[in-house]
Amino acid sequence: MEGVAGNRSRGYRRRRTRRDVLEAACSFMAAYPVSSVGGAFARGEEIENPKPDSLAQIDSVLRDATLARRVPGVVAMAATDNGIIYQGAFGFRHLGQGPAMSYDTVFRIASMIKVVTSVAAMQLIEQGKISLDAPAPAIDPALASPRVLTGFDAANAPQLRPPTQPITLRHLLTHTAGFTYRLWDVNARRYADAIDRLPARERAALPRSPLMFDPGTRWQYGTNIDWVGRIVEAISGERLDVYFRKHILGPLGMADTGFVVSPAQRARQANAHLRKPDGSLVPQPLEKHPTPTTFSGGGSLYSTAPDYLTLIRMMLQGGQFGGARILRPETVALMGQNQIGNIEAGILKTTNPALSNDVDFFPRIPLRWGLGHMINMAPGPDGRSAGSLTWAGLLNTYYWIDPTKRLAAVFMTQVLPFADRPALSLYRRFERAIYGAVNAG
Repeated sequence: MEGVAGNRSRGYRRRRTRRDVLEAACSFMAAYPVSSVGGAFARGEEIENPKPDSLAQIDSVLRDATLARRVPGVVAMAATDNGIIYQGAFGFRHLGQGPAMSYDTVFRIASMIKVVTSVAAMQLIEQGKISLDAPAPAIDPALASPRVLTGFDAANAPQLRPPTQPITLRHLLTHTAGFTYRLWDVNARRYADAIDRLPARERAALPRSPLMFDPGTRWQYGTNIDWVGRIVEAISGERLDVYFRKHILGPLGMADTGFVVSPAQRARQANAHLRKPDGSLVPQPLEKHPTPTTFSGGGSLYSTAPDYLTLIRMMLQGGQFGGARILRPETVALMGQNQIGNIEAGILKTTNPALSNDVDFFPRIPLRWGLGHMINMAPGPDGRSAGSLTWAGLLNTYYWIDPTKRLAAVFMTQVLPFADRPALSLYRRFERAIYGAVNAG
């Protein structure tokens, strides 16, 4: 009989077709197959328990949503400086078929890798190997001699010019370099379509990834952190997966996070689900795992809720966690500060509603960008403080860090399109319930 599974404990336990849409999402995330190294997060860690009634309320919010099939399944966790205050797993990895969600369910977290890549870059800055404000290393013509798209002529041929200033690492980390995603930029999509129609010789003379604006003049979410990943590889001399494992994931004990899933981890992986126009969800087969030859710093990671909570708890605690020092406190503080002045950030207009809705997580609240996170500059409507840090993954995985109230939380499901309204509604209800529990405690 179909039902809903739920887990909560005081310690951690172990017209396109729908297939076209899913394949496009996999391509967008560069979803290469998390090697199994080390032990799991929070083994035996005790929950710092808010009032039992508050905890039960959070359970009810998440359980009811899965019973109503607003989401197929969800894993959500939250922690303060003193430890985990909530963890819950409800619903199924594969809607209507199972198995049940569990704390160690593996998710494709897509763009939530960007924090990891940003941490890697900041480690190299601490070591004096690279600068935030010098011209970015000339590892590719797209960085060394970029060109800015200014428009299209009467024949739809792209018009390009040199930028007014070099691209810096700060531009890349803050999404102000000019690189964008076609998914949220109509001009980038038009450019790609235009050059695809050109003869091969003409196409080869044009950049595959032009800038959509001059560096430092606007914010637009894009492939910037992919370039940061390549810079990390070039400066460190290590492949990105190796660098992550040696300098971030391994020291933090994040054994279920990586670019490749083992057979045991694949058995714990949640399926993607596509939202149909009538609101129902359709499970999709697990993606295929080609042998990876490159590793993207912008969108190709697998993880679990406990693992990712470890990462953001490290950030909350000033760069260290469980005896491992990953970054200096002053570096973490810098990452959480507005780096783009008065430039507006955070609002995206979709070019493909099957993959993403329009995105505006905090209507009427000014948003800025730090070195790896979006920042709400005024208090949020559901509890988080001004100056909180956040971002998300394409399949509706989310995190936030509240340095003022000393709270970090993750929320993971696997649904397309991005910014799915039922998933976002549940995420916001989870946030309200967490702050209600913290305030009541």
